[in-house]
Amino acid sequence: MNLCEHPAAVVVIAAMGALVWLPNFARPLGSDEGGFLLVASQWSPGTSLYGDYWVDRPPLLIGLFELADLGGGATALHLLGLLAVVASVLLAGRIGRGAVPDVRHAPALLAATAAVFLTTPLFGSTEVNGELLAVPFVLASVLALLHALSATASTGVPTRVRWSWWAVTGATAMAAPLVKQNMVDGFVVAATAIVWLVVRRRTRNAAEAAAAFTWGAGAVLAATLAWAALRGTGPLELWDAVVMFRLDATAVIAVQANAATPARAITLAVSFLSSGALVLVALAFLPGRGRTRPPKRTATRHAHPDLRVLAATTLAWEAVAVGFGGSYWLHYLLVLVPGLVLTAAAVTAHRPARAKWAAVALAYATAAALVVTANAALGEEPVPDDVAVARYLAAHQQPGDTGVVAFGNPAILESAGLNSPYPQLWSLPVRVLDPHLSQFTDVLTGPEPPTWAVVNGTTLATWGVDASHAQPVFDRQYQLVDLEGDYRIYHLRSPAHATGTRHQRPWGSWEVLDRGDGYQVKRLTVLPHSRLSLQTHRHRSEHWVVVAGTATCVVGEQHVTARIGAHVFVPQGAVHRLANVQDQILEVVEVQHGSYLGEDDIVRLQDDHGRA
Repeated sequence: MNLCEHPAAVVVIAAMGALVWLPNFARPLGSDEGGFLLVASQWSPGTSLYGDYWVDRPPLLIGLFELADLGGGATALHLLGLLAVVASVLLAGRIGRGAVPDVRHAPALLAATAAVFLTTPLFGSTEVNGELLAVPFVLASVLALLHALSATASTGVPTRVRWSWWAVTGATAMAAPLVKQNMVDGFVVAATAIVWLVVRRRTRNAAEAAAAFTWGAGAVLAATLAWAALRGTGPLELWDAVVMFRLDATAVIAVQANAATPARAITLAVSFLSSGALVLVALAFLPGRGRTRPPKRTATRHAHPDLRVLAATTLAWEAVAVGFGGSYWLHYLLVLVPGLVLTAAAVTAHRPARAKWAAVALAYATAAALVVTANAALGEEPVPDDVAVARYLAAHQQPGDTGVVAFGNPAILESAGLNSPYPQLWSLPVRVLDPHLSQFTDVLTGPEPPTWAVVNGTTLATWGVDASHAQPVFDRQYQLVDLEGDYRIYHLRSPAHATGTRHQRPWGSWEVLDRGDGYQVKRLTVLPHSRLSLQTHRHRSEHWVVVAGTATCVVGEQHVTARIGAHVFVPQGAVHRLANVQDQILEVVEVQHGSYLGEDDIVRLQDDHGRA
């Protein structure tokens, strides 16, 4: 007996898929993973859609992440993802047995298809997201549909049995979009089957199927909406978030997206082509030379539509879902897995001579996935910047502190154990719902502004966001305390210090703390490995006091290293320079004395930024 025909082959393939996915347990939480855990951890009646946070995702997804949060967080979430992979592989094997019962290797081929494409990094399968968690529900609906069609084709099956299978098909089909709203594959497959019944003039069976399917889907939808309403999430608000917001977001992305969006689209296309999935599709649908051996006309084959039709309609919808997702993240490709499973079934049933080439395509896909995984594992990857930010916040926060990330990557807050007073945790909702940062500014000026703020870049501004009003408010209230790559970490100033206007410079920033007749007090913030120009002043002297970090000072012929609490005096007319050669932020309080204290009293002798 061929190993692929052994009854235990599907179980072995599921175990192998689990082993391949297992290294993901060691990965830090991704942005969506951490964000959904943060939302789920506090979901109760609050000020926004899900408690105090807003996210454009259905409630069943948040419920699954709540289970992971109750189970301990990251490890439980990764275990949930592993179970989704194993369940999908086992369901694909059962679909192979039900759809092509006369081909003994069909269960193994379909199970291998699910295992390969649910674990390949080329499909973005390294994170637990809505697409991954919805796939088992879609495959369960396909399997239930096969049972429903088989019961419908059999004359001796009681009505209640047929009705039950169609209701289960509807229930599982509805569960999938309640996890990820575009995963309506179960509806597409069921609609195709019902139309097929009508075409075959079995209108009574079609009506019964449609009624039972609708009842099952409606029951799950009603139960989920009622459960969400008890948690403070109303159905109208969900409709706006899950459906209407996505339409608005698509328009915003189309008009305002930066160069990164088409670049991701290219990466998505290249990943799909490199994965071997297109070969499987070609094997199912491209005509070949000569006649293809027709499938055996068993009772089961008469029970359901041509598998090529089911695969084609499913893949067509999935391609639309991927294309209209807008942002073209790699994990969008996981949407294609149910269609690829049906495609493998179509190859087995209608192109049996090509089944061995389908196995070769899957072997290639496995090899490509292993190459990508090995390259990632062998590369000496430093600690990711967002992980370093989370560690800094966790080490320096005080009880009761809150935070905000401007804008996106809520995994930083979840990993640091911080809640956010700003309900928008992701960047796309900010661009669509708060593009002028009015709500963000209200949070900053409210009674409980975030203690910590993390900004990816030098300012709050990003594509689709107008920060002209929020930036001055932010500059007055927050003080730069650390840098990790492109991330800047700020801490809320005490009320006594939140009065100045920060002026950005290539080396950092400065702000006036106080001024009077003949004097002015400034706070200088110098970025790591940055320095001011070599300069003199005609009308003033300066007195530096280091309050954070270590300063490297040049005053005339003297070179001084000044640590916290040290004083350095700069006489009027002396050549001087302030530098920060360390990895930490340098802060200096500068007291100026003189007859004229304007910013134009600077004679630059040398400047790293071309201003001399």
